[in-house]
Amino acid sequence: EEVDEFVKAHDAYMDVAIGRAAWPIGVTMVGIHARSGRAKIESSNVAHVMNSEMHRKYLTSVKRLMSFAQKMRPDVDPSKKVMNL
Repeated sequence: EEVDEFVKAHDAYMDVAIGRAAWPIGVTMVGIHARSGRAKIESSNVAHVMNSEMHRKYLTSVKRLMSFAQKMRPDVDPSKKVMNL
């Protein structure tokens, strides 16, 4: 039964919001030559759910509902809750 599984709900939310693909964090130009794959990691070239204002608002609303539901349930085992809201 998947009742009160706030950690699982948060994981599903994160999958939708940011996905599981590796994020190019850090320096992309490490030498004097531009890397051939650099254009592939430009944020403007990536189709993502958070690029749409409507989707971003819906996801923000879902996250707020998840946080509210968790706060309204003090009886749920702490191991099933997301602590950093």
